[in-house]
Amino acid sequence: MGDTVLSQFTQAFDEEKKISGRKLKVGIIGCGWIAEAHAESYKEMDDVEIVAAADLIPGKAEAFCARYGFEGVHFYPSHKEMLDSEKLDAVSVCTYNAQHAAPTIYALDHGVNVLLEKPFTVTLDEAVEVCRAEKRSGKLLSIGFQPRCDVNMQMIKKIVESGALGKVYYIQTGGGRRRGIPNSTFIEKGTAGIGALGDIGCYSLDMVLNAVGYPKPLTVSGYKSAYFGTNPEYATPDRFHTAEENAARFGVDDFAAGFIRLENDIILDFRISWAMHMDTPGDTIILGTKAGLRIPSTDCWNGSVGGEMTLYHDLAGVRMEEKIPILKDKSGHGLFYKKIRGFLDAIIDGTPAPVPSSQILYNQAIIDGICKSAELGHEIEIRIPEI
Repeated sequence: MGDTVLSQFTQAFDEEKKISGRKLKVGIIGCGWIAEAHAESYKEMDDVEIVAAADLIPGKAEAFCARYGFEGVHFYPSHKEMLDSEKLDAVSVCTYNAQHAAPTIYALDHGVNVLLEKPFTVTLDEAVEVCRAEKRSGKLLSIGFQPRCDVNMQMIKKIVESGALGKVYYIQTGGGRRRGIPNSTFIEKGTAGIGALGDIGCYSLDMVLNAVGYPKPLTVSGYKSAYFGTNPEYATPDRFHTAEENAARFGVDDFAAGFIRLENDIILDFRISWAMHMDTPGDTIILGTKAGLRIPSTDCWNGSVGGEMTLYHDLAGVRMEEKIPILKDKSGHGLFYKKIRGFLDAIIDGTPAPVPSSQILYNQAIIDGICKSAELGHEIEIRIPEI
């Protein structure tokens, strides 16, 4: 299953739809690690045919498809050559972060639906250009935030939307790993662009922003550092580099934090870490005028709920604490599969994207704002251009 490539999550979807009569023709752009999860998920779907794959490294796409048993695939050295030559229903864009925008825009402009891996892009400007391409194309663009499919994540949103918390006015969120710096293209500025902020920070932001209806971010005071990734004592070797070499090429953030003012008079206190001398930067807390919700953190945060949640509220003048147990799914499919299935079903049914760019644009604006504020050393206004 595709989810074996990633951390395991609980998930909840009720049914799986199938196309009748014709298979969706799908291409994969970028055949690295994250594409493995896409390939394993697509293999489980009998209404999908992988017909094309593109990668800049000679032979990589061929080896990738051979490993997963995809036959009759056409191979290309670039997304442009693939999209110029093939008639596709959809593509998975699985390139490194700094190359998310270009193939997505090119695919949309060629009338192809896109499932774009997270983070959305590296900068807000890139995200805006992608959204504009989506608008002029009329095609579907969904962003790869599989934690949205977790029934426990969905419960957070249900609690907020029920009104049980009253007016939400303060959110503390984030996640961390005591030691969890990835290698490969994740740590170089030229390929990743952003570090922990984009890798796991986007998930943490989405968990709470989605729950409260994605209010527009207004201002941000940001901070970021790289004390661990640049230190050979904490850097880790891989099959291509020593720890010293990885420390030398580390060019992104391994810790970041932000204090964000949102529309509707909501304050967001955020922090994210790939490495630190602590097991967690804290649980997620959503404070409302009627109740507060505590969402436990995990040891190695990757977009999941760490345990049963607690709702704090008063009842007839008595302070109450209500435990919300972890829910389990029995569908037999993991979150990554559900993410891809939801994207394909939206194409088939003509329904909106499961994770729309209009929401993740705000997510990216916060990440971009944290970076800019950190570089300037003061709070900045977040300005999002018209799409």
